[in-house]
This record gives sequence, structure tokens and C-alpha cells, in this order.
Amino acid sequence: MATDAVAQLADSLAKTQVTEGELSYKGQGRKFDNMVKEIEEFKGLQALRLEGNTYGVEAAQAIAKALERKSEFKYCYWSDMFTGRLRSEIPPALNSLGAALMTAGARLTVLDLSDNAFGPDGVKGIEKLLKSTACHTLQELRLNNCGMGIGGGKILAAALTECYKQSSAQGTPLGLKVFIAGRNRLENDGATALAQAFQLMGSLEEVHVPQNGINHPGVTALATAMQHNPQLRVLNLNDNTFTKKGAIAMAQALKHLRSVQVINFGDCLVRSEGAIAIAEAVTEGLPILKELNLSFGEITGEAALLVAQSVEGKATLEKLDLNGNCLGEEGCDALREVMDENLFPEEEEEEEDDDDEEEEDDEEDDEEDDEEEEDSSVNQVSSPPSVPRPPDASSFLCFPSPDKLLKLGTKRALLFEQQVDVADAGKTAEAFLKISSVYNEEDEEVKSAVLDSIDAILRKAFASPSFQGYNFVSSLLVMLGLLKSEDKVKPVRVVPGHLQTLEYVVRQDYFPKDHIAVLEAFISRHIQALESCSSARNILKSTLEQVRPEN
Repeated sequence: MATDAVAQLADSLAKTQVTEGELSYKGQGRKFDNMVKEIEEFKGLQALRLEGNTYGVEAAQAIAKALERKSEFKYCYWSDMFTGRLRSEIPPALNSLGAALMTAGARLTVLDLSDNAFGPDGVKGIEKLLKSTACHTLQELRLNNCGMGIGGGKILAAALTECYKQSSAQGTPLGLKVFIAGRNRLENDGATALAQAFQLMGSLEEVHVPQNGINHPGVTALATAMQHNPQLRVLNLNDNTFTKKGAIAMAQALKHLRSVQVINFGDCLVRSEGAIAIAEAVTEGLPILKELNLSFGEITGEAALLVAQSVEGKATLEKLDLNGNCLGEEGCDALREVMDENLFPEEEEEEEDDDDEEEEDDEEDDEEDDEEEEDSSVNQVSSPPSVPRPPDASSFLCFPSPDKLLKLGTKRALLFEQQVDVADAGKTAEAFLKISSVYNEEDEEVKSAVLDSIDAILRKAFASPSFQGYNFVSSLLVMLGLLKSEDKVKPVRVVPGHLQTLEYVVRQDYFPKDHIAVLEAFISRHIQALESCSSARNILKSTLEQVRPEN
């Protein structure tokens, strides 16, 4: 019994105290009266995780009471904590928690209230907190998917502005580094109001405002603000609408920034003129750029080539995404050629150097053999072999080609296992489509490389108890254009390799048989996306019928 008690205590501690100074109730659904006691008794509390729970006004007030004496408190991880609650309950709950932090004299570093659909009224619930001394030290503000709307955006901007002015008057200006507010319907007016606050602060390092219905006036305002944030590293405006005007304004802003590493303007309709302006900015600056996403932007082949050429010499570049643009097959081929030349010249040079060195070594060996006959006292000198650059699975996944797949060598399966996050069903499905797109039934070497790589990834994925197989299948169907999604997902162009590889996969022992019926239902439909692959589709359909478990 004593052993069981110790085990239960250890398990309880493992679930609650994650790191020193932190209590976590993430997703536990604990009764708040027990939590309150633990919070009160926890010495040196700095962080509290309440994610994935549901707290009403009474519970929030009780937790707040326990926080009133926690002067060392810094980190609020409070995303998704009002599940199923009425919107009217959230503002008073937030008011209570904020008031407690102010009473305690806390100095916050992180405030995360993402995935709480509290709307503009919810922003009012944290307005006093944001203006108070508790937030003078705030470095990260995370309000993703909160439904703030234009009104909430304006309230938030005014609160941040007031916080900056008050903290500056005290000699310690607000130095917010990370701002996240995706999926909030901020639109132009909300974005413009926030841009003014951003310009005033000038301390931002990451800005994420995807899916906010922002058009070129709001984009232009944000671009102006970004110029005043010289330490900016990450800029994510995915799925807003730049058009030419917004893209050119953002390109001008990028010319003033030297620390940017990640740019995500995917699905932003930058169009060709905007892409050319961005390419010019990349060419002229951005020395440590790692990622550039201009996917689904209605960019033509010529403009895409200029973008590809602009990253030449960027030693830190890891990813360039131009998927979903208006390139055509010839444009895609030209782009791959430019990318191979610009991103992987060292590989070719090293191969040539290796060949030259081998020839030189052969010549030296011949000369040394001759010299040894004349003078056996001459020492043989050999130069150390050059070290080739390791293969890069990530660059293949950005721009798949059979040649790149083969260049990954015999360890390609291991490289993909390391590169692909199999815990994420969507990313696993995306990797499947990238690798299978180069499948060639007539090229045994490429065919074997594709199937070995797919085997490694999917065997690892389906072996994990936490892997969501149905999510993988549904993601695959969405990306192939066979299933509609609530999210804005642009389907890939289906090629025979996708279906031929899938036909192989469903015959493997690691693929769950209970997923067969779902695949068969969609593959059997008369869908235009599959018309160009009728032969591969028929073979897949026949295989699905054969492997389908009997009821």
C-alpha cells in the first residue's frame, strides 16, 4: 500500500509540476477547489498552465484568490481554458485573474490566451491587466484564434500603447518580442491600429497575424511598422490579401531589415509584380534568411525564377516555397534547374573536386612508385580527403525530383525519418505526396528509393500509439482534392505516382485495414482530379477491393 501511495504521489507530481516554479493542469479537468489549495501552497510559483480545461466565473475567482500572493509569477499559459463556457462568463473571469496578478505585484513575461473565443469583450477583460505594471515586462503575447474582430484589435492596440507609454515614463519601456494573433478577423482597421502600437514599441522579433482578412491598406500599415522593428526575425502574414500594392510596400520594408530569418507570405496573392519586388529585397539584403514562403500567390514562371535566383548565395536558406503558383510544367522544370544551380552548387563542385583529386592521387601514386624504385628513403605524402556536404532531405521536400532523391544515398530513409514529424498526421501526408510524386514505374532505382522512404516514414508513424491514422487518411484525401476541408487547403496536382505508391502502401502490414473502406469510397468516385491517372486509379481501386477486410 505504501508503495502504491508513493507511486500515485510521483505520478501526481509528474502531471502537475513540469519544471521548477511551474504548475501544470494542462488537459486534466481537475476540480478547482483542489487546484486552489495546491496553488496556494506552491512556493515560488512562476508559471501556471491551465490549457485544455473549462473554468467558469466562480472557478476563475477562486484561482485568482490563490494567485494574489504570488509575486514571483511570470508565465500565464492559459489557452483554451473556457471550453463550453458562455461568452458572457469569460470577461469577468479574465478580470478576476488579471486583478489578482496586479495585486500580487507580478511581472509577466508570457501571456498566452490563445484558442479562447472571447471576442472583443474578452479583450476588455484583459485591458486593465495589459495597461498595468504587471505587463511592463511582457515579452510574449499570444492571442491566436480568439475572435477579437476589429473592435478587439483596436482595444488591444490602445492597451499596448498605454502600457508602452507608462512603462517608458518609469524608465523601463515595454519590450514585447513575440506577438501572435492569427485567425482573429482583425481586417484593415484592426491591423492598422496594431501597426501603430508596433511602430511605437520597436522591439518585436516575431509577428504572426495569419488569416485575418487584411487587405493592402492594412498590409501597408504593418509594413511601415515593421521598418521600426530592426530585430524582427519572423514575419507571418499567411492567408491575407496583399495584391501588388501590399506586396510592394512589404518589399520596401524588408529592405530596412537585416535580422529576418522567416518570411511567410503564402496564400497572400502577392502576384508577379509583388513577387519581383520581394525578390529584389531578398537580393539586396536579408543575409540570414532561412525560409521564404510565397506559395499560392498567382505568381507566373518568370517572376518565380527571379525569386529563385534572389536566394542565390544565401548560405542559411533552408526552405523556399513556391508551390501552387502559375508556373506550368515548363516553368516548374526551369525552376527546378535554377534551384539546383543556386542551392546545390557545392555538391557538384565537390563531386568535380573529388574526381580531380582522384586523378591527381593516381598520378602522384604513379610518380611515387617510380621514385621509390630510385630512392626507397622518400616518404609518401597523401592529402586528406575532402568532406562532402551531407545530403539534405528538407531541400528535396521543398523541390522534389528523382535526381535529388537518389543523391540522398542509401541513408535516405533514415534522413526522411529524422526530417518528417510523424506525430503530425498532416505533415506526414504532405511528405508522402512529395516523395511519391517522383515515383517512376519504369525506373527501378527511383521506384525502390521512393518505396523504401515511404516505408520508413509510415511504418514509424503507424507504430506510434498517438498517431492519428484517420487524420492522415483524411489529410491525404484533402490534399489530393478528393475531400473538401473547412480549412483553406489547395490540393496538389494528382500524378500517377501518388496513386501507385498508395497502392503499394495499402498492401503493407503496417497500414491499418480499417482505413481501407474510407479510401475505397473516395477512390471509387468519379472525380475530375483522378481522370488524368485512370490506369493507376483502376489498379489502386482493384487492390483496395482485394485487401478490404470482410464484414
